[in-house]
Amino acid sequence: MQGNLNEIDIRSILELIELGQRTGELFVEAYSSPVTPLCAVRDHYRNRDTSPRGQSWFVFFFNGQIIYAASDSDSNLSRLRDYLRRYKAETALDRIKVSAIASTNAPEYGYLWALLENRVLTPAQGRNIIHSMVHETLFDLLSLHQGSFIFEMGPALAPQLTTLEIGSLVTKIMKRVQEWKQFHPHIQSPNQCPVISEPEKLREALPENIFKTLTRWADGQTTILGLARYLNRDVLTVARAIYPYVQQGLVQLSYPANEAGTACKWDLGLGQPAKVPRIVCIDDEVAVRKSVEYILSQHGYEATAISNPLKALSLVFQLKPDLILCDITMPELDGYEICAMLRRSTAFRQTPIVMLTGKDGFIDRVKARMVGSTDYLTKPFGESELLMLVEKYVGRGYPEHPQPERLLEKDIQTELDLDIPDASSTQSAPLI
Repeated sequence: MQGNLNEIDIRSILELIELGQRTGELFVEAYSSPVTPLCAVRDHYRNRDTSPRGQSWFVFFFNGQIIYAASDSDSNLSRLRDYLRRYKAETALDRIKVSAIASTNAPEYGYLWALLENRVLTPAQGRNIIHSMVHETLFDLLSLHQGSFIFEMGPALAPQLTTLEIGSLVTKIMKRVQEWKQFHPHIQSPNQCPVISEPEKLREALPENIFKTLTRWADGQTTILGLARYLNRDVLTVARAIYPYVQQGLVQLSYPANEAGTACKWDLGLGQPAKVPRIVCIDDEVAVRKSVEYILSQHGYEATAISNPLKALSLVFQLKPDLILCDITMPELDGYEICAMLRRSTAFRQTPIVMLTGKDGFIDRVKARMVGSTDYLTKPFGESELLMLVEKYVGRGYPEHPQPERLLEKDIQTELDLDIPDASSTQSAPLI
């Protein structure tokens, strides 16, 4: 089952899944502009068109009931960390040993189960977190009007901690979506960040304890949704509380500087990057490696390409890149295995990992997401597509920066089959 959201809405899709008692996964992708023809939907999912991709969501079902739901931005565990604050357990993610489930299921879900297995959370707390996650995701989906969807029947996400009835849940969340509209145009999205613009006037208008709480979190970096998670309050309650002060101009709202959730690397005082973004590309195709290195180097990134997947892991730990591009189909060790191994390390739990693949189809994307990939890019791709994706996760490059010193000598370079671009090369970058 697949199609466009201008043909059938999310609520109807969920009702069909419930009515058919279906088990599987719903994938929904938003677009910045509507895509109507079904052939265009298929082409977009195969990533053969040039239209920009929007945010995407995953909802898992068992016999017509919801097990778990997440968005593409939740794979870096920031959402789970927010919810763990309720139980003063957010630091547990840094020391938890993840079981094999994290490499076979949705990463966030896998880590949640690891916390349960290690008794960091009780089953009741785990169910409470999943319920909140599902409510949050469905609130986004039921507010969505443009995009495409695919439902794939398959094995249930396992093990299961809880299930939620679709009918009553959708009715409840639809009411909340309607209530949210009362905040427009002053508050447009739960992903906006409040910041206090008139602290003295706001102090006069609020009790001191509420003012201190708001001052602590209204830092221009924490979203309304994040604030609701920290305070263990409904997002509508939080929005309703700050709404009068947004109207008066005492609190202003903005979107995060980097919506991908990656720390900004720009030094605002100098207007230049404080650190040149470092990117590693793991791919056994010579043309891909050389093209990626050439394009990224020309646009101010420190790029290193590796052809040998077995030796890539040790080099990645030496380089500590800000972004990893990894081909899926490689000999000896494929991209899924590399991604899963990196995600088991504390050092790379939140590093963006983008899968490069020539494969078409929904299953490959789902499998990449399950092992913890942040995003994917289907070959062949052009310079603009590569740069847009890189900027999304690590920001703009620094073309004026001096050429960095190489970390490896020639003998190590030869051993690892490391491609070093010729600094004097002036040929135009080919399409990959």
